[in-house]
Amino acid sequence: MAIGDTTTDQQSITNAARLTIRPSAGVEWVIHNLYYAGACAIHRVTASTDLTFDTDSGVGARLSYVWHVTNTVYLELENTSGGASVMGYDGVVTKE
Repeated sequence: MAIGDTTTDQQSITNAARLTIRPSAGVEWVIHNLYYAGACAIHRVTASTDLTFDTDSGVGARLSYVWHVTNTVYLELENTSGGASVMGYDGVVTKE
């Protein structure tokens, strides 16, 4: 991917599993939108910490945000719905 390209993913996540939003080493993204089809927790993760900074009890999205993620500081969407749930994100590559 090149700077300015869109980064996106959407997949079915089993209950209690996470969708990891993490570029490869040396790459940076700005994530703008998170989507989820059921209850979830949103985590900011590093090698030594895991911060749950938001939760939702149902279907929803977090739209028009500016989350900077790298290989060492990244986001995870945790499925807390009790069953499989589709989750996704989109953003922009800011560093290759």
